[in-house]
Amino acid sequence: MAGSKSLTFVQMNDTHAYFEQHPELFWAGDHAEYRLCGGYARIATLLQEIRAERPGEVVAVDCGDTIHGTYAAVKTEGEALLPILRLLDFTAWTGHWEFAYGPERLKEVVGKLPYPFLASNCFDKETGELVFTPYIVREVNGMRVGLIGLAAYIVDKMMPASFSRGIRMTLARDQLPDHIRHLHQEEKVDLVAVISHFGFPQECKLAQEVDGIDVLFSAHTHNRTWAPAVVNDTIIMQSGSQGSFLGRLSLEIEGKRVRDFSHRLLVVDDAIRPDPAVDALVQEALAPYRDYLAEVVGETRTALNRDRVLESTMDNFLLQALLHAHDAELAFSHGWRYGAPIPAGPLTVNDLHNIIPVNPYLFAGEIGGDELWEMLEQNLEHVFSRDPYQQMGGYIKRCLGLTCYFKVENPPGRRIQELFVRGEKVRPDRLYSTVFVTTQGVPEKYGQNRQNLKVKAVEALRHYLRKESPVTAPLRGTFTPV
Repeated sequence: MAGSKSLTFVQMNDTHAYFEQHPELFWAGDHAEYRLCGGYARIATLLQEIRAERPGEVVAVDCGDTIHGTYAAVKTEGEALLPILRLLDFTAWTGHWEFAYGPERLKEVVGKLPYPFLASNCFDKETGELVFTPYIVREVNGMRVGLIGLAAYIVDKMMPASFSRGIRMTLARDQLPDHIRHLHQEEKVDLVAVISHFGFPQECKLAQEVDGIDVLFSAHTHNRTWAPAVVNDTIIMQSGSQGSFLGRLSLEIEGKRVRDFSHRLLVVDDAIRPDPAVDALVQEALAPYRDYLAEVVGETRTALNRDRVLESTMDNFLLQALLHAHDAELAFSHGWRYGAPIPAGPLTVNDLHNIIPVNPYLFAGEIGGDELWEMLEQNLEHVFSRDPYQQMGGYIKRCLGLTCYFKVENPPGRRIQELFVRGEKVRPDRLYSTVFVTTQGVPEKYGQNRQNLKVKAVEALRHYLRKESPVTAPLRGTFTPV
């Protein structure tokens, strides 16, 4: 196009520290299929190929959930990934589970990478100052490109308190217009891009409310956008999860406006050769843990995955192990999205840590029937709120022992139609025994007689497999929209 300049973005998001290839779920008509995908060595090859094809025109962004999610990453608080990330050489990143090791540790990690962590919505509670760089400007193919970062809004609202020690997070919709104005008027940029970890619904609403965002790179909700959305002239894309995909966006820019674009969601599969240098770093990072993680501890006859909103086989397996560890009427965990699928077959220690990398202690307690109803109504609102900003992360809470019939379309607090525990209608005045993991499973404001069982989740899974392997973990219809 005469007078225009080209620019190529590459997006990675929600890799959850999957160093190597792993099974990935693909829908094939009426069933799921599993293919090996991902791995940083193959991601590196794709980045190299795109950079070689478009020299001097590529901006690579990482939208976060990068340094947490697998055993080696958690064991080293992200350190094991840093040599790999240095070679991948992104332009900038932001995040969510990056805060899992605490804000101070995140600052240390950021200081060890050659590219910045952008978070225009993360503030020091005491001083009110920004904790991280809010935006940067980069010269690319004769243009000035402004990048603004938005870390996960829910870090100080829905995550454990340690994630947000000393910081607060905002939606940034009030600050964004000022940043965009500054980038155009003072920095003289040709294009404004936002790298975000809010979630696709939230980012679509944000783009509708805030003018002047040319491109918005989305994360958190694990969407595979085979074609971008365009909202208020903002191109919005998200690129799957677990490193199974990269997103490529090619722009033609003229007169500080996007005149044309093309997009591809790239599958990181066996068709891509692994980069030897990055593969060597991956092997080095995982070497200390190979023997421990490779141990086969059982077998599953059910494919385990988390690719459903209402219920998942992976979490039913986890909840079955919780009830095996502690006799209770109900078991709860959070509706996590992370955790690569595990096809039916042998289960290794590595699989167990991938299911629940935080490896928290099990807790027991009691919850009143009225509290149970209220807790589930709140959870349904956090998942299905009509206001995207009130969608607070994750799928429906994972439960075993109850059956809930609900109306998705109803207003907050009015969705549940019928609720049963062990086949009997819930009684508001009755206490129900529970076993659960994390304050996301059962928030601290609910229930009583909470006690630490001194057993961690992975240990509970191993004990369960010793007794019950091979296991099945079918979908049970725990939550049914009516």
